[in-house]
Amino acid sequence: MISAIYDRRSIRKFKNTPISQSDITDIIQSGIKAPSSKNRQPWKYIVIQGSAKEEMIRVFRRGIEREEKDSALLPQSKQHIAGAKYTVDIMEEAPTIIFVVNTLGKSILSELTPEERVYEICNIQSISASIQNMLLAAADKGIGSLWICDIYFAYSELCEWLGSEGQLIAAVAFGYPNEFPQERPRRKIDDIVEWRN
Repeated sequence: MISAIYDRRSIRKFKNTPISQSDITDIIQSGIKAPSSKNRQPWKYIVIQGSAKEEMIRVFRRGIEREEKDSALLPQSKQHIAGAKYTVDIMEEAPTIIFVVNTLGKSILSELTPEERVYEICNIQSISASIQNMLLAAADKGIGSLWICDIYFAYSELCEWLGSEGQLIAAVAFGYPNEFPQERPRRKIDDIVEWRN
């Protein structure tokens, strides 16, 4: 597992080779094994392939077009729209996309009490652990992945298209890599760790 952690890379170029259903199931099973706050297991996975993926890509592009206009959900983030468009191109190339939903989450537009916010944070931590498990399981099988947060540039459109109860958290693209990028720079441990004895 340590080698999978060190060798995993975010992949943005994929081969046109399908992933077997058994490998996808193994990857999701690894996600299910993640720890979760109070064992709530607040995750749901929606696997998108084939013609459903083509439809999802159209919906995503429509959301980005809306975001470029006056009705933006993220008006302070317009400088990242080009990156979101590039992400959609990557998703189009990947054979499998998995959307991850927080089944206990509220809309990102909802007002939350402090207690509700703590529950959201704890559930999102659990889901993040689940996603990381999936990335590592994929890497162990030689399958590349890209954890995608650009979904928020088409959030309402994707939520409506998915039609799933809960809060959409992220998407992950999976496929056999057609690139082998070098490790990106990481901050030095001395710069990010504070020891207290």
